[in-house]
Amino acid sequence: MLPHLGLVPLLLIWVGIGEPLKISLVALGAFFPVYLNTYSGIRGIDERLVEAARTCGLSAAARLRHVVLPGALPSLFLGLRLAFGAGWLSLVVGEQVNADSGLGFMMMEAREFAQTEVVVLGLLIYALLGLLSDLALRTAEGRALAWRRGLEAS
Repeated sequence: MLPHLGLVPLLLIWVGIGEPLKISLVALGAFFPVYLNTYSGIRGIDERLVEAARTCGLSAAARLRHVVLPGALPSLFLGLRLAFGAGWLSLVVGEQVNADSGLGFMMMEAREFAQTEVVVLGLLIYALLGLLSDLALRTAEGRALAWRRGLEAS
């Protein structure tokens, strides 16, 4: 298993420094958690549900919409949450690798001048952005999976 951040030197050669590097890193970091969790969610659907839908006369598109998609949504949302984390991590690294703007650039500049308070402020901003993005995703997940019953904290 190769960590996607290990590809930074190769991406620097291929796409250069700047926005394409950040976009490539975030895309690489976010793609695989979404793909692998969605694949796992689809593979984990009970075959009896698909067979029951087929027996009831649902077309392939209807089975996809009414059985496969709802069955895979919990795994898809898990993959999205992991992808958000990997995306933020990738963005931080991308902004700190010889960028000329952004929060990571500001933090690296502050490091040069030993401005600890600016670095800590940057970390707090990243933490807040990560928390807000996760909250937004959990809200969307709650709405999309309102039909799902499960163990809930009381």
